[in-house]
Amino acid sequence: MSGRITIIGLGPGDARYLTHEADAALAAADTLFGYGPYLDRVPVRNHQTRRASDNREESARAMAALQCAAEGASVAVVSGGDPGVFAMAAAVCEAIDSGPQAWRHLDLHCIPGITAMLAVAARVGAPLGHDFCAISLSDNLKPWPMIERRLDAAAGAGFVIALYNPISRARPWQLRSAFDRLRRHLPGSIPVVFGRAIGRAGEELVLSSLADADPARADMATLIIVGSVETRVIEREGQSPLVYTPRSLQCASV
Repeated sequence: MSGRITIIGLGPGDARYLTHEADAALAAADTLFGYGPYLDRVPVRNHQTRRASDNREESARAMAALQCAAEGASVAVVSGGDPGVFAMAAAVCEAIDSGPQAWRHLDLHCIPGITAMLAVAARVGAPLGHDFCAISLSDNLKPWPMIERRLDAAAGAGFVIALYNPISRARPWQLRSAFDRLRRHLPGSIPVVFGRAIGRAGEELVLSSLADADPARADMATLIIVGSVETRVIEREGQSPLVYTPRSLQCASV
């Protein structure tokens, strides 16, 4: 008997950001897999089994979920934000790619969610209004020199950059190094947005410049948006500034 596996994006945290499709899929599952704090966001239902694991156990979690589905269960694998952005959808696909043939025949669905860069961008205006990219600063699954090359390329090409996984206790130096690297290519006046726990209780939003960007403002719950040379800040009396990147680019030569 073959079951079903659904990979679900929970959004940035608050229940109002969970889509109707995701909520229905969560209710329909009989077994839930996920990082413990993400599973804690899902309402407890008597008919369900929960299998929590640590945040560095994505591959083992994916394989366990696939095996459970292959045995006939209706499985939900939860991710914060969107499951396809530095999250569980890729881990599940990787496991299928290298796993037993039976996993390829499972009924699999991915349900999108609001990822952190979209939640932070919405809070400040439209910093992603023109071309942008997302880079994870975690070197758990790729070497740091590769991250440096990608930062160089993104800044040199004029992208707005969303930085995921900016810092942790095991990686306290990498965000400072990333800022130093970006300062080689970009003026210090470039806007930098720190969005911590956006969409959850106690969210924090700080607008800085690249010259003054302080890595101490960030933790693993923080998403950072580094603007491009086109990104603008609109000051508003009595209100928070708006940050946006114009949709059009005026360039004399390419």
